[in-house]
Amino acid sequence: MARPIAMERLLMRHPLAPLAPLAPFVPLGALACAAALLATGCSTGPSPSAGPRHAAASSAASPVAAKGPAEVGANELGQVPVLMYHQLTEDPASVYDRTPADFRAELERLAREGYVPVTARDFQTGRIDIPAGTHPVVLTFDDSTNSQVRLGPDGRPVPDTAVAILAETAKKYPAFKPVATFFVNADAFSATGSAKALAWLKEHGHEVANHTGRHENLRSLDQADAARAISAGQEAIERAVPGTQVTSLALPFGAMPRPAGLATRGTGYRYDGVYLVGANPSVSPFAKAFTPGAIPRIRSAGHDDEDAEFGSSHWLDELAAGKSRYTSDGDPNTVAFPSASQDELSPAFAKRARPY
Repeated sequence: MARPIAMERLLMRHPLAPLAPLAPFVPLGALACAAALLATGCSTGPSPSAGPRHAAASSAASPVAAKGPAEVGANELGQVPVLMYHQLTEDPASVYDRTPADFRAELERLAREGYVPVTARDFQTGRIDIPAGTHPVVLTFDDSTNSQVRLGPDGRPVPDTAVAILAETAKKYPAFKPVATFFVNADAFSATGSAKALAWLKEHGHEVANHTGRHENLRSLDQADAARAISAGQEAIERAVPGTQVTSLALPFGAMPRPAGLATRGTGYRYDGVYLVGANPSVSPFAKAFTPGAIPRIRSAGHDDEDAEFGSSHWLDELAAGKSRYTSDGDPNTVAFPSASQDELSPAFAKRARPY
């Protein structure tokens, strides 16, 4: 019963906190996974350059993938952390800033604990193709800052930018796919230029997604202006990188437009997933409780940061302790879970169900 009070305190303290109701937080039941199995699962992933089909073939041939879902503790109805980042800086000025060292440490923790990044696009549509025994994580970046993506004269990421650190982590931990979702505004990544930066992201397997044209508070606008703000972000991406299919939207300030359905569909756009600002893990996209129009995210934060109970360090601790973390069975065509969780499965995925 303390959770709603804590969330209310968070919303009052931070103007950037969600202004719309969060997607339901539904504990899906504890699931204990043997550490040895998780460690084995971490070592079976494909190289970062492998495509989805190569990844599936690689995991199918691995010792972990050959085991049954019970042996790897599969629970594809479990919770998924969708992590949110903004600015990387050596001198953080707000709770939304992290140092490059903080970011590097968090990625390495994720890799050591058996997480494999997937894009928001793949998460929200249930295309989660990762090795057996591992866990999906969605890395999302808002506001298209130069600290996230900046390319040097040689076309390579500048050291200590988010994309450079992500690539370094994948090189150190080959099972850790260097993919993320970048929610961008118009004139994204000014130091590099939108066209060059967004093209680079697409070429390297990242998702380019919408964060409105000018980071407008959609709740403060009437219906027509809110639709124009969303459309402006969509059009800016399409101008910078023609042919890009944009299927995800992050709400600036977490502010839901009125009516809420405007965030999902309007003239010139249609989104499979709409993302909030905080402040807890998402339920599985295969669960009845999944709400694609209001997907919660977790602000990246250390254990001692302000409102740390809503931050990534806290939630990763909770998930590691057995709070029903999503664990893959290694087969992207099935949805495996303990039979006791049968009632949590969305009927849309009944034919893919693999209870045990």
